Amino acid sequence: MTYRNPKTALRALYRTATGQGGYFTSKQAADAGYGKRHVAYHLKVGNFERVGHGLYRLPTVPLCDHDDFIRASLWSRGRNDTPQAVVSHHSALALHEMSDLLPGKIHLTVPRSFRKRAPRTCILHHGVVPPADAATRSGFRVTTPLRTLVDAANSPTVPMEQLRQAVADAMERGLVRRTVLLAKSKQNKRLASAMKNLR
Repeated sequence: MTYRNPKTALRALYRTATGQGGYFTSKQAADAGYGKRHVAYHLKVGNFERVGHGLYRLPTVPLCDHDDFIRASLWSRGRNDTPQAVVSHHSALALHEMSDLLPGKIHLTVPRSFRKRAPRTCILHHGVVPPADAATRSGFRVTTPLRTLVDAANSPTVPMEQLRQAVADAMERGLVRRTVLLAKSKQNKRLASAMKNLR
């Protein structure tokens, strides 16, 4: 790798990091023009912060509201450096502001082949999230409101009262269409029960 002009390298790295809450990976640093020696130097002088295995942060970038989701997403990256996790279930309910559920841990859906051991701050759900079932936020992906409701209905740890509230909130705010939810509820008893008596 040829080391680029320091200003050019910093601009490239800054563009990447600001889209990820200030975080960047070893590969992203290399792509921007920083070799291992350069990363080590910037860590030593405080320009970079090490926050995990192969994961760093620019301390000059302010922390964002969803910093924990961004870190969890980047933690899940595979060998190709692409994050594999999607914020889902309880965490997605809170993110979409559907129900009053306040999860103590971050819920992520990861591929069935995912083998990393979850940090203590995360709960992993293994499954498939098609592109149509996920939305991209700044630095992470989250399940769509419809997929989130289906996941919540399939999760025994989401109380029925919270599921009912989530369904009501989603319909009231126009996040999902009633006809689509009705179609889904034919395959899901808890979702059907949550929709009872809702206009």
